[in-house]
Amino acid sequence: MAFTKLSVQTLGVGKSTPATSTPETNIWAVFRALRDTRTLFGLRPGHVQTLQAMLSFLKPGHGDTVFASNDEICRRIGGIDERTLRRHIDRFVELGFMKRHDSPNRKRYRVKSSEGRSISYGLSLTPLLARASELLAAAQEMENARRDRVFLRKQILTRLARLDEDDPENNLTHVVRRVLRRKLSIAEYRALLDKLEVHCKQMSTAVDAPEAVKLPANDGQTVRHQSKSEKEQKDLESATNDETPALQTLTTVCDQATSFATNSLRNWIDVERHARTLAPMMGIHESTFEKAARKIGSQKASCAIFIILQMSNRIRDFGAYFHSITLGRRETDFNPSLLLERLSRSGAATA
Repeated sequence: MAFTKLSVQTLGVGKSTPATSTPETNIWAVFRALRDTRTLFGLRPGHVQTLQAMLSFLKPGHGDTVFASNDEICRRIGGIDERTLRRHIDRFVELGFMKRHDSPNRKRYRVKSSEGRSISYGLSLTPLLARASELLAAAQEMENARRDRVFLRKQILTRLARLDEDDPENNLTHVVRRVLRRKLSIAEYRALLDKLEVHCKQMSTAVDAPEAVKLPANDGQTVRHQSKSEKEQKDLESATNDETPALQTLTTVCDQATSFATNSLRNWIDVERHARTLAPMMGIHESTFEKAARKIGSQKASCAIFIILQMSNRIRDFGAYFHSITLGRRETDFNPSLLLERLSRSGAATA
């Protein structure tokens, strides 16, 4: 029969108190750390319950060896069979959290000499306590990662809510929500957040962006009709027409934008320059205007700025609407000439 080599402890003649062990509070702190990080070591809840029951047999000042029999441990766990207990103990021994100190008859007990030396036969938890710093550090790292995941998830949900408000039919929000159903890593959460940040900037609706400033009308402007009929809501979704409207028609009909010009708008260069000045004041990012100008042309993008400002009483978010009619799903339906014609008739009817 092979026995594990034991160290003989000297307690001093006439002293019956065994070697000082780790304080009880530290033992349970180490247990909680291992419980929280059990997945790192491939441990299941049953293993944790077994270890908790074994720790409950330890007494302060009596060392770190469990002397209880398998039957007693099984009863304290809640009635598991002895075969399961042995498998759990074998697993802790394999991981280096526990050592067996077997006696010749396999019983668990402690013997002491008259000189105060002692030998303990049982299940030693000293290796578990020796790895306390490792377990505590791992538990803290896991808690930090959990908090970071929660924080990133909340940021993502905030941006999704803003995008839903600006564009309920945005396909990106549906894709991201499907991805969020899975348990993601911190890197995956950050990648999603970065993707949403880029999309929000393109839409000029980032969470930290200032709200669009609605420019006041001048005193000489004709009072505009306030109706919000379905026809008016869909004015920017009319039939496709790539023809650029006449410059004089644009500046005459869109007197709201023209009234803010410091110089006369004599050509399309002046109109484009003035549109670039108005865009940031309306909450439309410069990069968004540049992308729109490259895609549909600078003249058509400038018309969009003038028309949106003229229809400000019907549009809730200038930036999101500009993106929709120049870069989004409504781009093919944006018809400046037809819109100006309708605005002209609407202005004549209310005059």
